[in-house]
Amino acid sequence: MKGRIAGLVILLLVIISVVVYQTFLGPKLRKTAIDGYLGGEKSGLFDDEQFAGIMLKKYALSIHYKKAGSIDMISAPLEGIDYLFPSSYTALELYKQRYGSAYKRAEVVFNSPIVLYTRKSVSDALKKQGWVRTEDETEYIDLVKLIDAVLADTKWSSIGIEELYGNIYVISTDPLKSNSGNMFAGLVANMLNSGEVATEESLETDGRELKRFFSKLGYLESSSADLFNSFLKTGVGAKPVIVGYESQILEFSVEHPADWDYVKDDIVVLYPEPTVWSAHPFIALTGNGDQVIDALLEKEIQTLAWETHGFRTGIASGQQAGKQFDIKGVPGQVKKVIQLPNPDTMQKIMDIISN
Repeated sequence: MKGRIAGLVILLLVIISVVVYQTFLGPKLRKTAIDGYLGGEKSGLFDDEQFAGIMLKKYALSIHYKKAGSIDMISAPLEGIDYLFPSSYTALELYKQRYGSAYKRAEVVFNSPIVLYTRKSVSDALKKQGWVRTEDETEYIDLVKLIDAVLADTKWSSIGIEELYGNIYVISTDPLKSNSGNMFAGLVANMLNSGEVATEESLETDGRELKRFFSKLGYLESSSADLFNSFLKTGVGAKPVIVGYESQILEFSVEHPADWDYVKDDIVVLYPEPTVWSAHPFIALTGNGDQVIDALLEKEIQTLAWETHGFRTGIASGQQAGKQFDIKGVPGQVKKVIQLPNPDTMQKIMDIISN
């Protein structure tokens, strides 16, 4: 009899425990799936097991993504999409022009300057021409001189690089699809406007040269991540100079230390003078997407984004960049910066390049 009573008590306790869990704890721990479009340069962070673990254990969020260029994602199908995570405010402004205020919230959570990547043989030749200078191990490139050389059809051989074929050129992603290429197009337009922020009026004069600059580049990748990976794999002959984000080389050095040790004496980061900052706004389209912003802004995620994936997220990342990574010449602060043209001017830049 006592055994039966004990059994009934245990059964009753189990039932009570299940009811309490389902009533009070279950909803709090239930996983929420989040879907969206992500710029490829951030896929390393979103694929990071530590990132996924923090999001799941601390916030009960399971974040999924489709990789898309920052400009492309604005016109992509949005049904069932909780967020867009492009790489510039231009993309956010284009979204507002297309959809108005049809989003919950938008916050910039990461930053990274636009840089050029090249190889030591090219950098050495550019130094001899006086186009690249060194300060505290950081390599700075005079962007006006580089653009002038491209437009003048200057040959690589004329600056002492006999092994490279044809004329000097700089490869970006497609400005009509990807943010890094789009920002570089705005930067080139600024330089053509005597180093002042380009306007719709200045493009009446400079538009022809802007189009000619990009028409020399041929086929362009739609993803910054794909372009950077191709640069690493194909060598100096295929891609002598490319446009990218500073975060890409920082992330690569941490995630692939053996590969980085093999190439670190050959790959050179060139900081354009001036450059532009790529601000990465997270655009929450739904309430679920809004939860992700709060999680991304938490110290644990911000620290991971900086220390492992190279996104400048706060004061520490702006002061100690060179100390954090095994890379020579990463400045604590990026000082010579110019603003991008306004959204209407950027749209005209895209129209000029596409026509």
